[in-house]
Amino acid sequence: MITVQRELWKGIPVLHVTEAAKQEEPLPVFTYFHGFTSAKEHNLPQAYLLAEKGYRVLLPDSLYHGEREENLHQQQLNLKFWDIVYQNLKELQTLYDELEIRGLLEEGRFGVGGTSMGGITTAAALTMYPWIDVSCVMMGSPKPVEFSKKLIEDVRASGAELPVSDEELESLYRALSTIDLSLQPEKLKSRPLFMWHGDADPVVPFTHGYDFYHEVESMYENKQAIRHVKEPGRDHKVSRFAILRMVDWLQKML
Repeated sequence: MITVQRELWKGIPVLHVTEAAKQEEPLPVFTYFHGFTSAKEHNLPQAYLLAEKGYRVLLPDSLYHGEREENLHQQQLNLKFWDIVYQNLKELQTLYDELEIRGLLEEGRFGVGGTSMGGITTAAALTMYPWIDVSCVMMGSPKPVEFSKKLIEDVRASGAELPVSDEELESLYRALSTIDLSLQPEKLKSRPLFMWHGDADPVVPFTHGYDFYHEVESMYENKQAIRHVKEPGRDHKVSRFAILRMVDWLQKML
C-alpha cells in the first residue's frame, strides 16, 4: 500500500510518499519540484508510480505556493520568480540534510526533478550539489540567463513598463550565470540526466533543453545516462507519456 503523508520538514510543507511497509527504512529518494503557480499535490501521479517501484518521494511546496500562498497578485508573484527558484535551491539542501539525519536515505541514492520552474530549479541544482545522483528536467530550461532575457523581452513586447532598471537586470543576469548549467556543463560530471519537452511549448523554449542536450551528449560515455525525449505538438503540460518515460528511465538510473 502506498501512503501519502502531509508533513513539515524544517518549515517546508511536503508530501512524503512511500510504500507503507518501508516508510521508516532507508530508501533511494527522489525529490520533485512543482511548476510556477502549481503545488505539490499536482505531482502525485509520478510520486505514486515511483513509490510503487520502491522509492521514497518528497514533494515540497515552493515559496508562495500551495500551503505557503500569500495571496499575491499575479504581477507580484511574477516578480518573485527567481527568488522562488533560489529558495528551492536552498531548501533542497535542507531536505537532503534532514533525510540523512533521519536515516531515510539509502547509500546516498538521491535524485531531483521538476516541472517547468521545478525543472529550472533541477538544472540549476546540478551546478551546486555534487551529491545529486540523477536528475529529470521536465519542460524546464538549463539556460536561466537566456530564459530570463526571454521573459524581459516578452514584457517589453507587450508594451508594459518594466518594474526594474537596466542595472538591476544586469545584476540579475550576473547572478543567474552562477547557476546556469549551460555555461558550466562540466559540472554535470556525466551524472544521469533525463529531459522531456513538448516542441509546441509557448512558455519555456523547447530549444533551450534540446540544444543543451546536443551540446553535452558527447561528454557521456554511457549514452543511456543522457536522454532527451521530444513530444511533437505538446504544449506546456506534462503528459502521461512523459511521466511514464521518466519513471521507466529513473528505475534504471537511481
